[in-house]
Amino acid sequence: MRGDRFWKVFLYAALIAVLAAPALTQKRMGQGKGMPRYDPTSEMTVKGSVEEVKQVTSPMGWNGTHLTVKTDSETLEVHIGPTFYLEEQKFTFATGDQIEVTGSKVKCEGVDALLAREVKKGDKTLLLRNAQGIPLWSKSRRR
Repeated sequence: MRGDRFWKVFLYAALIAVLAAPALTQKRMGQGKGMPRYDPTSEMTVKGSVEEVKQVTSPMGWNGTHLTVKTDSETLEVHIGPTFYLEEQKFTFATGDQIEVTGSKVKCEGVDALLAREVKKGDKTLLLRNAQGIPLWSKSRRR
């Protein structure tokens, strides 16, 4: 009888852990502060000048590159992608670069941002995502 009680308590605890896991994961990501998904229906193309190049660390620990881009009508935060992927593609950005970015306009922590799919700089094009918004670096070698 005592062994039966142990297994019942164990099974209930396991069930609670399985049901609570998604909620705990969302809380850890910061309730709405996680990376927004790429939405092809919100895709737009902007041209502008790079005002700032930032290296950021995500909550999951990878290093990414963000740009502040000034267009004719606004200043946007552009999320390019993981820094290792840019290094693999031998693509760099500097203040003053004139670029054209195609990406999905999203809200990230309450601020307008553009998740880049493609960036053109001069005669070079950096492809970051496919047409559905799936990152190309997901098949790339991770560091």
